[in-house]
Amino acid sequence: MSISLNPQLTAEYESLFGSCLINPAKQNEAVKIKNKIVANKAVYELVENATSVPWFVVAVIHSLEGGLNFKTHLHNGDPLSAKTVHVPKNRPPGKAPFTWQESAIDALIFDGLSGVQNWPLPVILFKLEGFNGFGYRIRHPEVLTPYLWSFTNHYQKGKFTQDGKFDPKAVSKQCGAAAILQVMVADGDILI
Repeated sequence: MSISLNPQLTAEYESLFGSCLINPAKQNEAVKIKNKIVANKAVYELVENATSVPWFVVAVIHSLEGGLNFKTHLHNGDPLSAKTVHVPKNRPPGKAPFTWQESAIDALIFDGLSGVQNWPLPVILFKLEGFNGFGYRIRHPEVLTPYLWSFTNHYQKGKFTQDGKFDPKAVSKQCGAAAILQVMVADGDILI
């Protein structure tokens, strides 16, 4: 099943983000993540300059895939000391160890984000969801992906605990992209 950013999905993203509220108990954690991202803005801008992917999109992926650890691949959080072993496997091309920047550039090119010319809100959310995969949308449409909506009013429970294994009772402990973006917008770090 192919997912495309059609008018219906565009409206869904706009509506969800517009009505998105961060869980008050998670607000401080989202702010801490945002502060760490902003402190490393110059590093993310280097990747933006090489790929045209907005620095804050790179940073949000870094938070979700590697916990903002610059010793991990942007692809999936595997250590930079070797090629990736999780999906996508055997990335980036070349010989380990890799720098965070070279691996991040490869991840964004590999996933097709570097070819995007315009980054309005629906494109940002669509590309972020796609980076993680559309498994929730395709197999469990009753759950909005925690990759975007964890820590917000749009997500309560249900999670893929590993590739292909869904647990309807599991709750994501990771701050979703929308919560991070909401804090960045509220603090004036970005305009979207």
